[in-house]
Amino acid sequence: MTTTMEYHNPVLLHPTVDGLNIKPDGIYVDVTFGGGGHSKEILKRLGPNGKLFAFDQDEDAVANALQDDRFTLINENFRFIKRFLRFYGVKSVDGILADLGVSSHQFDVAERGFSTRFVADLDMRMSKKNELNAYRVVNEYDEQELRRVFLDYGELKNAPAIARTLVEARELEPIKNSEQFKTILSRFLPGHKSNKILAQMYQAIRIEVNQEMDVLKEFLEQSLEILNPEGRLSIMSYHSLEDRLVKRFMKNGMFEGEPERDFFGNFSVPFKTIGKLIVPDDQEIKSNNRARSAKLRIAEKK
Repeated sequence: MTTTMEYHNPVLLHPTVDGLNIKPDGIYVDVTFGGGGHSKEILKRLGPNGKLFAFDQDEDAVANALQDDRFTLINENFRFIKRFLRFYGVKSVDGILADLGVSSHQFDVAERGFSTRFVADLDMRMSKKNELNAYRVVNEYDEQELRRVFLDYGELKNAPAIARTLVEARELEPIKNSEQFKTILSRFLPGHKSNKILAQMYQAIRIEVNQEMDVLKEFLEQSLEILNPEGRLSIMSYHSLEDRLVKRFMKNGMFEGEPERDFFGNFSVPFKTIGKLIVPDDQEIKSNNRARSAKLRIAEKK
């Protein structure tokens, strides 16, 4: 049995929950439940009439569900936040917390295929209900699609050559596991940089498999709709693609273009950012390596 602490050691636990500015009788949502670390902290600060809803699409996370009358765990992707909250009769909430990225548990279970440390089948699905997996991306995407994945989501300059190499290799035999994948792409993995580049390749495929950028955009747009005035968004991201989207949305309430100006020529934006970017200190990074790339941003709906 996996304990919660082994499952996922929450990063920036107190600053993330502090960012929600919790009202004891409020309604809150933790859209990345995982091991339940953030949810437990939120429940500590809620009174008897407060409510917490949590989302996690990973079936493994259900085993960590908290026994508390104020708590409801929804085993679904948080891109459906509005639909499922409505199912529970909730139209608006006082705060939403998201700890984006892959949980420690998913990295540590070899057969899930998330970690570069293990030999495993190409999977990388955050939900086993997902039909698309890493095997299908690597073996079925055409060269142009593969190039897009590695360029857009891995930010790899040699994405065209990586895509061509995979296409040529799979014509001989299917690429089934991480060991084959690494061997085929070994010329792109120079010794001193091999771990970093391999991690970028894995990140690119994982984002594609789980549609992470689309999911994040859909979630952010819905969060604006369901947050009460003065409701808070507290979001932690782990790579620049996510962080850029979150930062831009909190600043402008949109992902592209500029917001409209009001009668006085001022930009009309739905959020005000709270405080500055928060990153873990050296001590936290030392005790939890996953924290090293975390960035926490907090915003309040006007």
